[in-house]
Amino acid sequence: VFNAKTAELLSHHQVEIQQKFPREGWVEQDPKEILKSVHECVEKTCEKLQQLNIDITNIKAIGVSNQRETTVVWDKTTGEPLYNAIVWLDLRTQSTVERLLKRIPGKNKSFFKFRTGLPLSTYFSAVKLRWLLDNVEEIKQAVDDGRAMFGTIDSWLIWSLTGGKNGGVHCTDVTNASRTMLFNIHSLDWDPELCQFFDIPMEILPKVRSSSEIYGLMKSGALTGVPISGCLGDQSAALVGQMCFQDGQAKNTYGTGCFLLCNTGQKSVFSEHGLLTTIAYKLGRDKPVCYALEGSVAIAGAVIRWLRDNLGIVKTSQEVEKLAAEVGTSYGCYFVPAFSGLYAPYWEPSARGIICGLTQFTNKNHIAFAALEAVCFQTREINDALGIMLGYYLSLHMVLMLMNCSFGLGYNDLVGWYIIYMGKVPFLKPSMPETTALGAAMAAGAAEGVGIWSLNPGDLTAVTCERFEPQINPEESECRYARWKKAVMKSMGWETSEAPSNGKPM
Repeated sequence: VFNAKTAELLSHHQVEIQQKFPREGWVEQDPKEILKSVHECVEKTCEKLQQLNIDITNIKAIGVSNQRETTVVWDKTTGEPLYNAIVWLDLRTQSTVERLLKRIPGKNKSFFKFRTGLPLSTYFSAVKLRWLLDNVEEIKQAVDDGRAMFGTIDSWLIWSLTGGKNGGVHCTDVTNASRTMLFNIHSLDWDPELCQFFDIPMEILPKVRSSSEIYGLMKSGALTGVPISGCLGDQSAALVGQMCFQDGQAKNTYGTGCFLLCNTGQKSVFSEHGLLTTIAYKLGRDKPVCYALEGSVAIAGAVIRWLRDNLGIVKTSQEVEKLAAEVGTSYGCYFVPAFSGLYAPYWEPSARGIICGLTQFTNKNHIAFAALEAVCFQTREINDALGIMLGYYLSLHMVLMLMNCSFGLGYNDLVGWYIIYMGKVPFLKPSMPETTALGAAMAAGAAEGVGIWSLNPGDLTAVTCERFEPQINPEESECRYARWKKAVMKSMGWETSEAPSNGKPM
């Protein structure tokens, strides 16, 4: 909960969502657990506000921010999900992607890029939905019966919170729609030809709306009757929360993955260097749409969770930073966390994670350091790709001077230092890290009919940040980066789609 005048964070509550890994490369979440966690966060946050003697009737609007490509199909008559949510970094659709590629001239992954901004990849929602329609009998039957609804997590939440089977609003916003591969980023609507290519029935799709307008009212809990009036995919929400409203301003957010977004204004700019073109925001029905270039890295904070949960070398995420700091080097060890293939700038689904350069001297401290360093190397790769784009496009008249970084999982200091060390531009680290939630709150508060948050540049409260300048030792930096790139090449071509049907690796 934020103060609409000062952008001050007044209260918050978090619940960690359980990830399910039913097979190799499969990643799922329970949609009902996600919805339950939202209800719990709302109730707990309201309780904390009351303890602070803040009247919860002062809450005038609710914003939604979400994992973007994660895909849910549910039954509109019962309100029940028809399958677990397939999470954005899930890899089960690789064979679906390859089958679809055979129908594209020259098997060109970028065939739809000038319409969608995206390459054909396991990452985006259309192929996840295609897999569900092909493999889940309950979903096929629900589509035939006219009972099925598709959505990303924002659609599932808004529909459920505004009444569900009793009149819930089935909608999404332009930022989330632009991540499905079914949406034309120029016409700002579902594209019939794309839906036909993926064989997706258009009647199951949500209505696309702007990122800032009243979608409906909360129908239960402590905030019953409060309008839900903001909706932004998490990376767009962070861009708004970081106040990156000018062409050329960029933010980099570290959570499960790492996502660098650069605002390109009302011009959609297309990259030849592995960046995506996506919708940044549309802050009102009658407001212009703004676009962004995006560098997407699948695994950032998730590598910290992997060291904790899979290897068990630490009990908490914060311990990874401590282990790494004790040695101050990876001692020649390099970690490529390509658990879900490689995203930007490679878009190579055949890659898998590797740790190389191991010796008898290598210990868990060096592996921890290499894991954190991998986040930095991946950041530099997408940063370099964006730097090339900024050099090519005069429309981006503002030099990338600032990289706003939102950190997650407690590894901010060491990773922040290394981003300075490996990078070439200054960056700002916000003192209040919840800028994704702030962006959703801003969109909600600014909506027509709410009007409690001004987005006029002169009225915006700047996010308080600490500025860091590059501290580069060019020779060592370039040497380590070159060896990292060598490790990346070794990670590629590892997996094939001809895996056994039981999902186990060959």
